[in-house]
Amino acid sequence: MIESYTFGSIVIEGKRYTSDVIVFPDKVMDGWWRKEGHRLAVEDIETVIKAQPKPEILVVGTGHSGLMKVPLEVQRTLEKKGIKLIAQPTQEAAQTFNRLLKHGKRVVAALHLTC
Repeated sequence: MIESYTFGSIVIEGKRYTSDVIVFPDKVMDGWWRKEGHRLAVEDIETVIKAQPKPEILVVGTGHSGLMKVPLEVQRTLEKKGIKLIAQPTQEAAQTFNRLLKHGKRVVAALHLTC
């Protein structure tokens, strides 16, 4: 569960992270970086696409102000893989991730912590 988020910092299961993260139900991959900082590419989420079990939903946190873009190519790739995409500013994305996790969904969050 994500306990708190503020610009540039997130607390997950009692641990503070200050770099972008991908949050799986059972682990956190910190130091997540994208090919282009404010534009999500398919390659940036390969670990999510290849995860087992496959997530039902990927929640993308687009940053504090929502500056990170999710191109149509990424949306289509996820759709073809049977993964629903929800892209929101990171504060909302953290809340959405927690809510979906509580409801038993197989959900992963990829969260940009700044911008």
